[in-house]
Amino acid sequence: MRERSDLEADSLLSVLKNLGDQLVDLHGPHDHQSLLSPETQLRLLDSFARAEEQLAEYRKHYRQLQTLLAEHAALDTAETAREQELDLLRHQITEIKSANLVVGEEEEIEKRYRLASNSKRLIELASAIANKLSEADDSVLSQLAETQRLLRELEKIDSSMMQFSSAHAATVVELSEIARTLSAYAEKLDLDPEQLAALEQRVSLFETLKRKYGGSITEVIAFGERAAERMGKIEGRDVELERLAKEIDNVRAQMNGAAEALRKLRIKAAPKLSENIRRNLRDLGFRQSEFESKLSALDEPRPNGFDTVELLFSPNPGEPPKPLRAIASSGEISRLMLAVKSALAVHDAIPLLVFDEIDTNVGGEIAHAVGAKMQTLGRDHQVICITHLPQVAGTASSHFVVTKDVVRGRTFSNLHEVTGKARQEEIARMLGGKSESALKLAASLLKQH
Repeated sequence: MRERSDLEADSLLSVLKNLGDQLVDLHGPHDHQSLLSPETQLRLLDSFARAEEQLAEYRKHYRQLQTLLAEHAALDTAETAREQELDLLRHQITEIKSANLVVGEEEEIEKRYRLASNSKRLIELASAIANKLSEADDSVLSQLAETQRLLRELEKIDSSMMQFSSAHAATVVELSEIARTLSAYAEKLDLDPEQLAALEQRVSLFETLKRKYGGSITEVIAFGERAAERMGKIEGRDVELERLAKEIDNVRAQMNGAAEALRKLRIKAAPKLSENIRRNLRDLGFRQSEFESKLSALDEPRPNGFDTVELLFSPNPGEPPKPLRAIASSGEISRLMLAVKSALAVHDAIPLLVFDEIDTNVGGEIAHAVGAKMQTLGRDHQVICITHLPQVAGTASSHFVVTKDVVRGRTFSNLHEVTGKARQEEIARMLGGKSESALKLAASLLKQH
């Protein structure tokens, strides 16, 4: 029971994680998550290119092609395996067909067999009862005949006894009918051994077929129909293979056309995306950095087309651009993530962005730029930023302070919103104190936004 509960908990956590990945994007000093994935990079490029419709068209043909290829491969098996399957299907179809099965027959046959297999005992019982009622010398009916004679004499003397005489006569009639019916029942059950053997053989056949092909006669019949259909397909294999090959060529051509339309959009959008990100990087202090969206063609189709994209970055002159996942500096990668997110803000479907101290190793003028970029992102997304920089905190529309308190030896974290004067004092504290000059600077930061 515990193992099952653990499995259900793991499954629920997996579902929640997948859901969270679609709703929340986390960014920390060393946590870049979705943007490092080539699949996500391609998705973002498609979003920037407004290629959703073309991608959906491509995927439709891609799925059709995979289905057709699977059908073709399943039908185009080795000749020996094909003949072996045909032999098995012929045997199964013949065995089921020769049984001449009828829906509902099994219940009737089993009922007759149950009676027939117990016929000897049933005949003995029915005959014994009939004998006791009418056939033996001291049978019930012979004794009742004497009591009936005596009742008639009693009735002659006292007419009030007529009712008992009539009831007695009716009882005799009923018992006589029971004796006659039981005698006929015993004669009917007296089956010959060949009839019993035939019923037994039929019941045995039912059990054999159900054991092989299904839990009921209805399922056995259905199995036979499916086997016949499968055999027809295999016997018509060459015709079907030719039809599938033509359909595969047709769908592949449609898929290639959709892939080409998709690629044109990507080729057109890639340099625009790169330039947009480079602009944001310059705003964030990378005056001479390089950024490139490198699109490459694949040899084989994939669910998202014939292309793959790699986002490349070089923070300093003279350094060749490298994939994002190869960038080591936390300060650089933090600002890069912010630049990419700013460029894709309108196109990115993830609604909640969480930046956990991505302004590490940033200060001065760059800190102002980071705050401005986050404020811009906030127009299209819910942005939560954990920061120690007053320049960044001052750009937010809402400001919350996290404090830690020790109560009875335990540490508790508390979150509370600061507004108005309290917010100005908090910004001043982040600047280094609550002096008059710090408060004025804090007010200036808040006023700018």
